Amino acid sequence: MRFFAGNENAGVKVSVTNKDIIRLAAPISLAILVPQVSFLTNTAFLGRFGERELGVNGVSGIFYLIISMIGYGLSSGMQVQMARRAGEGDDSGLARVFVNGAMLAMMFALGLMMLSLWATPIIFGLSLHNSDNIILTINFLYIRVWGLPFLMLTQIANSFFISIQKSRFLIYGSIVGAIVNIFFDYALIFGNLGFPRWGLGGAAVASIMSEIAACAVMYGIFYFRKMYERYPVQRYFTFDFKLSKRTLAVASPLIVQFLFSIGGWQVFFIFIEHLGQKELAASQILRSIFGIVGVITWAFAATCNTMVSNIIGQGKQSQVISVILKVSKLSLMCTAVLCVVLLAFSHTFLGLYSNDADLINFAVPSLQVIVVATMIMSLSTVAFNGVVGTGNTVVNLFIEIACVCTYLVYCYTVIERNHSSLQWAWVSEFVYWSSLLLASFIYLKSGKWKGKAI
Repeated sequence: MRFFAGNENAGVKVSVTNKDIIRLAAPISLAILVPQVSFLTNTAFLGRFGERELGVNGVSGIFYLIISMIGYGLSSGMQVQMARRAGEGDDSGLARVFVNGAMLAMMFALGLMMLSLWATPIIFGLSLHNSDNIILTINFLYIRVWGLPFLMLTQIANSFFISIQKSRFLIYGSIVGAIVNIFFDYALIFGNLGFPRWGLGGAAVASIMSEIAACAVMYGIFYFRKMYERYPVQRYFTFDFKLSKRTLAVASPLIVQFLFSIGGWQVFFIFIEHLGQKELAASQILRSIFGIVGVITWAFAATCNTMVSNIIGQGKQSQVISVILKVSKLSLMCTAVLCVVLLAFSHTFLGLYSNDADLINFAVPSLQVIVVATMIMSLSTVAFNGVVGTGNTVVNLFIEIACVCTYLVYCYTVIERNHSSLQWAWVSEFVYWSSLLLASFIYLKSGKWKGKAI
């Protein structure tokens, strides 16, 4: 990313050429890709450990993703604020948002841990049909939630680095976290290197160790590079209720939005569990693939969020639509290349997760559906995050609710009621992303986002 010359209080201002967009998006993409590779390894290990464990990891993993998305919503709201302060040249204000957000994240994490430990047996006892799946899911999540505070602190740090155009630092935390996760997956799932054989529980412990390591790296970078000299976080260790209220005003619609979004996916996987064990195992593999293919899109989306907020902070609202269009085109082109490779080597890629030929052949038609949905996602996610960058997050919430409701109606009709084939179940992704693209386009075209203060 291009940095503009100036004194310490000049802030961090972005330009919006294709080169600048790629320069910011590329490190974010790599930082997202590394955990996805780690997740791929996790899924591959469990796929060879047992089909049931593989499927249960999908259901429980989505639940953990839901509660972690609360932290992501909080950090996304803070990212909008921090990017706006960066565009205004207010480094002290940026530091203040960062520290107060970290305090909020810890409060949220501890509350969510207690809620999860209480609610998990109730939720899955009522929603899943297979008693073995219920027990495995509850036991997994009772371990997994202990990593939540470290994950949420890392999310806040990531948003800080993206907002000051230092996205390359995200790579370091992701790489360390992935290495730790893969090592403990290998050691604890199968009992290698003298470690106990814990199976699914070993995967949960490995993920916690990964989150601790990534968190330590991100805050270590801030400290050892003496960023506190420019961003004086040491001044703001007292909790600021007024700032917290303003932060939550921006972040709370995003939090609810992410709950709706990932909550819809949780319902999808519960419906898939009702179809059968093979459908659930195949869908867990497909979820991992969907995450990997979406890496580029999510990187461009985060870039769009920050760039839109930053240029509004510079007083250049007239450039917002141009920025979103530029980022969208780049996202579509990069995703198209990845999807072509995936279609050409479908069986090879699916074979990374399982050596069961029947399961691989069973998943191929659904994989083809996912490729089409991903192309739509490459545009809709960027446009939607453009709306986030304007700061009008309540609109994001209403858009998300409408799209998720459409998605759930389709899922209930096609999966739960008609018990259609797996590929028709995954067409739900096409329904969701198309709805999101249309709604985001209509709002951005309206111009009602102009003048929003955060």
